[in-house]
Amino acid sequence: MNDLANSSMTEKSPPERIDFNTPELQRKRRMRAFKDRLTRWYVLVGGLAVLAAITLIFFYLAYVVAPLFQGADLTTKAVQTPAWMQDAGNPMILTIEEQNQVGLRVSDKGEALFFSLDDGTELKRVVLPVPSGVRVTSVGQDQPGKPLLAVGLSNGGVLVFRHAYAVTYPGNKKTITPAITYPYGETPLALDEQGRAIEHVNLNATDSTLILAGSTGTQLHVLSLSHTENLMTGETTQEQSRIELPQLSADVKAIYVDPRQQWLYVINGRAQADVFDLRDRTLNGRYKLLEDGNAQITASTQLVGGISLVIGNSRGVIAQWFMARDTDGEQRLQHIRDFKMGGAPITQITAEQRRKGFIAMDASGKLGVFHSTAHRTLLVDQVTEGPGVIGLSPRADRVVVEQGGKLLPLTLKNPHPEVSWSALWSKVWYENYDSPQYVWQSTASNSEFEPKLSLAPLTYGTLKAAFYAMLLAAPLAIAAAIYTAYFMAPGMRRKVKPVIELMEAMPTVILGFIAGLFLAPYLEAHLPGIFSLLIFTPFGILLAGYLWTRLPDSIRLRVPDGWESAILIPVVLLIGWASLGMSSHMENWFFGGDMRSWITNDLGITYDQRNALVVGLAMGFAVIPNIYSIAEDAVFSVPRGLTLGSLALGATPWQTLTRAVILTASPGIFSALMIGMGRAVGETMIVLMATGNTPIMNMNLFEGMRTLAANVAVEMPESEVGGSHYRVLFLAALVLLMFTFAMNTLAELIRQRLRKKYSSL
Repeated sequence: MNDLANSSMTEKSPPERIDFNTPELQRKRRMRAFKDRLTRWYVLVGGLAVLAAITLIFFYLAYVVAPLFQGADLTTKAVQTPAWMQDAGNPMILTIEEQNQVGLRVSDKGEALFFSLDDGTELKRVVLPVPSGVRVTSVGQDQPGKPLLAVGLSNGGVLVFRHAYAVTYPGNKKTITPAITYPYGETPLALDEQGRAIEHVNLNATDSTLILAGSTGTQLHVLSLSHTENLMTGETTQEQSRIELPQLSADVKAIYVDPRQQWLYVINGRAQADVFDLRDRTLNGRYKLLEDGNAQITASTQLVGGISLVIGNSRGVIAQWFMARDTDGEQRLQHIRDFKMGGAPITQITAEQRRKGFIAMDASGKLGVFHSTAHRTLLVDQVTEGPGVIGLSPRADRVVVEQGGKLLPLTLKNPHPEVSWSALWSKVWYENYDSPQYVWQSTASNSEFEPKLSLAPLTYGTLKAAFYAMLLAAPLAIAAAIYTAYFMAPGMRRKVKPVIELMEAMPTVILGFIAGLFLAPYLEAHLPGIFSLLIFTPFGILLAGYLWTRLPDSIRLRVPDGWESAILIPVVLLIGWASLGMSSHMENWFFGGDMRSWITNDLGITYDQRNALVVGLAMGFAVIPNIYSIAEDAVFSVPRGLTLGSLALGATPWQTLTRAVILTASPGIFSALMIGMGRAVGETMIVLMATGNTPIMNMNLFEGMRTLAANVAVEMPESEVGGSHYRVLFLAALVLLMFTFAMNTLAELIRQRLRKKYSSL
């Protein structure tokens, strides 16, 4: 009894209590709390740092891009009243040399006077070899940037001379010595054989030919001087010939010679331009420059390159014209664009020597700064009380105005006139083009190049590349993710998923290298097989699945549940072998032995070896792992109870998938697609190496494209830091960043709505 009592008392004794407040456990709790706080702050600071970095990138890009859209700035210096103006005659033309130190003034007295731009002092005065008793009646110059001038004389002669500036450094001090030379001799050329005064004159010189054109009243005079050099003796022979043209019906206001020496533009009458073909010696056409019967042409000039005419009228409007082919394929003078300066008549227009810009002055003394290609009015400012004669430096950063016996020096700051919203995103009618187009061509081999900075073809190419990549990647990745997460056996899933995700580790430069050097020529040589493979593979898989369902249960049940997809491996390999093996035979049967020629000649579709098909296959391969991994995790994360409950209520596995699982996983699937789209939009190396980098705007599967990212990668190393080209490339990067940001924001909004809508399932 005592033993039982003792045992009973032992069993009922309270258990030994564990002390959870020992120093060791307290230290562990403190360390765990410290780690939790550290992790929380680490994640918070890291997230904020990422947001700050993205924000700083955005503002830095905007900071670099902002100067593109600023206008011009004009700074007035002290007015100069040099003593030499008292007997210098009336100015006919003003020019400035390259270093902005010396100006040239040609007067009606037949004098070429060089003066300092800093203080207006006279540096050198050259009396032109004009015969005694003969007056200077007109002056003309070669294309902007060319130092050749011609003065028309009252006896029908024309004197051609060149102004040059020798730079020396005596005593380590830069000294500019101006000079006048006469490449065609000091004896004036007889342009009018009857000895009448040359009222207007213009010229164009090449290495071998000089075209000299002038007018007296309604009569045109065109003289061609050509010289050839004997390679054996070095002796030069010169030939002179006259080009006879029909007489005009009205007095001439201006004459211009095309730099290719094909067209002669004659502005005459109130508002008419006659264009003559100098090669055929025929009249191309008479063009009405103004519709307003009360307005008239008051000023004109040629832009750099000599292709465009810029014409100002008495209404303060400046128009650009140049030769382009009409609908019949004939060259005609076309009205391109207008600039409005004010209401006063335009008195003078001077073109820049290195860009397609110009400055103009009107009768009220306003000075305007314009750019033709960008269709941009950068500045209109009042500088004098009335009209004057203006000169513009070769760098277009200094302007000098002579008005009322005074010189007004001006400093012009106009670094980026080539860029405007219309030049970036709208169609632009460029010189030598027959119609307005979207063009990206940032550089050329000559200084007369018209920059073509349209971002439209680059943006279009970016979307085109992403579209074809997603067209291949999205169906394959989403379907593979759904099958892997829902139908595939766990053992097989553990092998398949890592292999697909491992594809993401392959560098895109390797993919681009393979696509450009192997895939592109292989596709070109096996086009029928590639299209057969793309068409027959899904049908073959469906047929294999149908035949599998018709097999006896004794055969089908031998394959473990979830491993059926392994049977498709030999099916896909067989279809690929058959399609590619029959490629040459199908090409001979259906396409005359050359499918590429059939596409080009019979369908009229351009075929480039590096095209959107190559990009779609290569970039689709790169994008598939991103989409697959995220979508597979989203489908696999659907609660198992939801699936089992649906099956328990009598739904089939397919009904459960389409009406419960996919709807619940739709936010994750949509996120996967958007992240894949962002990857495709920002891809650089694959499109750089496999597209041909042609900035065109069409959805042709067999032509390439140029994307924003690839364009930045290609042209950034060769751009001038701080220049317009450099900043436009930063603008392209900003557009890419904003596009990605907008797309991700929209994706997040849609994802949140999908999550809210299907969260109750």
